Amino acid sequence: MASNRTSPSSALLLLPPPPSFSFGSVKDAFEPSVSDALTRLSEPLDGSNHIATLDLALAIPDLLSPSCRPRARVFATLQHYLTSIYTLIGAVCAARNIELDSPGGIDARVVFVDYTAADQTGFGSSQFGPILDLQSLATSKRSWDYIFHLNNTTGKALTSTFVSSLPAQSKERMAASLQAISSKPDWTIPQPLLVPDEQQPLTPHYSVAVGGTFDHLHVGHKLLLTATMLASEPLGQADPDSERLLTVGVSCDALLANKKYAEVLESWEERFQGASSFLTAITDFSPGPNAPRVERVSVPGPNGNFVRVQVQPSLTFKFVEISDPFGPTITEKSITALVVSKETHAGGIAVNGERAKQGWKGLAIFEVDVLHSGDAAAATATDVESFDSKISSTEIRRRRMDRAKV
Repeated sequence: MASNRTSPSSALLLLPPPPSFSFGSVKDAFEPSVSDALTRLSEPLDGSNHIATLDLALAIPDLLSPSCRPRARVFATLQHYLTSIYTLIGAVCAARNIELDSPGGIDARVVFVDYTAADQTGFGSSQFGPILDLQSLATSKRSWDYIFHLNNTTGKALTSTFVSSLPAQSKERMAASLQAISSKPDWTIPQPLLVPDEQQPLTPHYSVAVGGTFDHLHVGHKLLLTATMLASEPLGQADPDSERLLTVGVSCDALLANKKYAEVLESWEERFQGASSFLTAITDFSPGPNAPRVERVSVPGPNGNFVRVQVQPSLTFKFVEISDPFGPTITEKSITALVVSKETHAGGIAVNGERAKQGWKGLAIFEVDVLHSGDAAAATATDVESFDSKISSTEIRRRRMDRAKV
């Protein structure tokens, strides 16, 4: 890879189905490939202020089939796989001293693709991530400098399907960007790989909420935001006038005044912008140019300051400036689901307690795993502190403070 680029690179990494969704299996199958891709992208950035982007597309067969609707049926499995991938990314970067989401480093974003989809029923295609079909990925407005693929049988088959889906006018250019990277030999893929949870209620959720500080956006935030989109149900063709709304509560600046290394905390504006840019990156795979419509609102009352970002007519992000742990979950009755990390499960219970006081229906609570720092450190021969420095806002602020003193 050339090292004299004047601008940061962008790359797509196509990952075929894993042998299972556990961290151990994911690491065993994909560590050489993820490590190779991250290293190739990061080497030209050494000492620069640029950040390269890496889109990781995780292939899962039949993910867009009716059996996987509503999304609640596959949420637990998909978020676990997502956690395994982001854990692996953090562990590899810690072991190889590669920056994540910082100058001279990599901005990694993970989406899921169904490479078996056939649009015969209306369920077989999607231009909206984080779950989309392979053709929509290939025909999107994205233009990657490099398309990394595994050099084994399943990796080559996935890449061949991707290339065959490319538009004629870009096929030659994109095909020239293909690069085979390090990979494990072929493994057995269970049939079926993804088993929907039939015990989950058949209730789709079109208005889902999540909350956090989102300071110096990192892979832990990306995991939480992506999982929130996984809990949000895409609108069907029969709902052209409906809205799919993702509400993101972002802590106000005053709530963060006592945080460690507060001198380098990002402002509310910077934190909302970071979350918005990331969500747009993992959701909008439309084939043409599309500028989101942004509306800023400030009205009296709790949660009255917010920004609406309409990515498409049927998809809107609402970023609310919150000054308490509950935010809009107790002022907006229309929200039906809340995404929390396993560490903040009690917060979800408290939210439903407050809603019950108002006679409102409780929210469906979707839990997201935490990144496995101990497992990752042991698996990649690095230490927990190095791993945590990649996924902790406090550690990121500390490092920036240290650099500012040099």
